[in-house]
Amino acid sequence: MENYKKEFISFMIESGVLLFGDFITKSGRKTPFFINTGNYNTGNQMKKLGNFYAAAINANFSIEEVQVLFGPAYKGIPLTITTSIALGNEFNSDVSFCFNRKESKLHGERGEFIGKKLENGDKIIIVEDVITSGISVRQSISMLNKAAFVHIIGLVVSVDRMEKGLTEKNALKELRDQYNFKTCAIVTLDEIIEFLHNKEINGKVYIDDEMKGKIDEYRAKYGVNDEET
Repeated sequence: MENYKKEFISFMIESGVLLFGDFITKSGRKTPFFINTGNYNTGNQMKKLGNFYAAAINANFSIEEVQVLFGPAYKGIPLTITTSIALGNEFNSDVSFCFNRKESKLHGERGEFIGKKLENGDKIIIVEDVITSGISVRQSISMLNKAAFVHIIGLVVSVDRMEKGLTEKNALKELRDQYNFKTCAIVTLDEIIEFLHNKEINGKVYIDDEMKGKIDEYRAKYGVNDEET
């Protein structure tokens, strides 16, 4: 496993973002682990996070093609901004960003989006925190396509939970095939388990045999193997 992936997993743990216990995802699935990017709360954390996202975009896309980053409200807002800044600082690429309002503004300049005004032909990467079933991404795609005749060229997330989408296929690969764009994650669930199983981080084991058993049980119900396409 590449060092930056190990660094990112440790970073999520130390930031209180990668959590283990009893949770319910947006899609209604009961899960023993959860990624809550809302727990990033310092400038240094956001700077590091943006660098990880920017590195993933650089590794998987041609940066020269990317014109706009879109982040769905609310968690996608800081993710999109910090990634845009990191692309400028680390790769000298001045990429615009935009995000949606939860409610359309009916006064002043009005509209549903803040930031870059979307235009026909804009090449967009959607920046998300994590993918479970892919529902929120589909909502974003619908929203963007109503705004203009944009070209969504990809999706980048922090963690691929390696779960089924609306079919038996991995949610990221399902979105890739349905919308014909590239998808990527900084790390996958397999990589998280590989790195954390029975390993101490700051004196604590986050995935012991009991927790791994719960994750395995969850994956038996909702998960897919990475080899499945």
